[in-house]
Amino acid sequence: MDKNINLTEGNISAALTKLALPIMGTSFIQMMYNLTDMMWLGRLNTKAMAAAGTAGFFMWFGMSLVLISQIGVSVGVAQAFGREDMEGVRKNISNGIKLDMFIGIVYSLVLIIFRREIIGFFNLGDVETVDMAVNYLVIVAAGFIFHFINPIYSAIFNASGNSVTPFIISSMGLVTNMVLDPALIFGIGVIPAMGIKGAALATVIAQVIVTIIYFIVSRKNKTLFSNLSFFTLPDMAYISKIFKLGFPAFLQSGAHAAISMILTRILAQWGPTPVAVTSLGAQIESLSWMTAEGFSTAISAFVGQNFGARNYDRVKKGYYSGLRIVGFIGIIATLLLVFAGEPIFRLFTPEDALAIAQGKVYLRILGFCQFFITIEIASGGGFNGIGRTHVPAIIGIIFNFLRIPGAYILAATVLGMTGVWWSMSISSILKGLVLTPLFMYTLKKGFTDY
Repeated sequence: MDKNINLTEGNISAALTKLALPIMGTSFIQMMYNLTDMMWLGRLNTKAMAAAGTAGFFMWFGMSLVLISQIGVSVGVAQAFGREDMEGVRKNISNGIKLDMFIGIVYSLVLIIFRREIIGFFNLGDVETVDMAVNYLVIVAAGFIFHFINPIYSAIFNASGNSVTPFIISSMGLVTNMVLDPALIFGIGVIPAMGIKGAALATVIAQVIVTIIYFIVSRKNKTLFSNLSFFTLPDMAYISKIFKLGFPAFLQSGAHAAISMILTRILAQWGPTPVAVTSLGAQIESLSWMTAEGFSTAISAFVGQNFGARNYDRVKKGYYSGLRIVGFIGIIATLLLVFAGEPIFRLFTPEDALAIAQGKVYLRILGFCQFFITIEIASGGGFNGIGRTHVPAIIGIIFNFLRIPGAYILAATVLGMTGVWWSMSISSILKGLVLTPLFMYTLKKGFTDY
């Protein structure tokens, strides 16, 4: 599985697609982890689905923290790889992993110690739902260190042009999760029914297995992982650079997660069903934007390597090639969510008529913004590749924040709870309309000032 790709030469579309397809597959697998949990919990009851969705916000925030190291390492490795600076590649890797593990351990402890206060923020009201959310959160938090490590390994392989290895390893984790989920949630043979605790435990076990496989594979990859030292003091120059590159991405994603928590609290006044619908609906519509994230990662690696090699014309061609592909994906997603929302949602909550009715409306409203989400994400990958990670972060934070007043204003009208969903969709459209032309202007201006 040691198949790194030099993205600074050869056919652009072929290289980009060859890199992007396994990343898209890996992104799809990450989405399926959550959808698998939601699918089985939806058959348990709506409260369990709402509880997992609520706790899931803190998993989302944790994955935002991962971006500090993931983006920093990815950009550093891609640019060093483009310069053929293998010593720089290995220093980025070792210091990025050290930073990532430190952040992961601290965050896990915070979640476990303040679990009641954290879940209490949502004012769910229903005691049973709150207890299930706390149980789910604690189990997942106990194994969060593995959730933190795996994306860093994936980013390292992707940045070096090898996206096949993360796809294969993530697939192994997904299969494990899909087998364990129903067994641990409903019980089988000598295994007792564990309910929502079983869903959390299945996720943790799958992530542990993925980490073990990554460790074994990395030991055999002499190009990237030879002579790495994880038991020495970190090099603060590299830590600082990684943090500087990755912090804007964390700020953007973390703010997005925090804002979504506030929106969920607004929705909670209409009961647990809209909360569950939003949690599940977000997982369903993530099919488009996680696919776009896969291409964004490929664009970032492609742009990063060619930017490091000063192949600026190739940077431009690679970006536009990727943009056309993700734009097409966004259009297909819009058609599916707008016109086929009800049968899609019914797959996950077949017995809950209210959830199906609300889910259909949610998917239709969010369907209108899918094209704009995909081109925004692709453009963010372009900015990350040239090291300007702060630009998509600033745009994202501004327009995501506007969702809060937008939700309050629209929900106070006849739109009611759908006003919250319309606020989300409108802000996503605006982000795509701002960030994409901005990166196009950056390409047109050139890189003489970088």
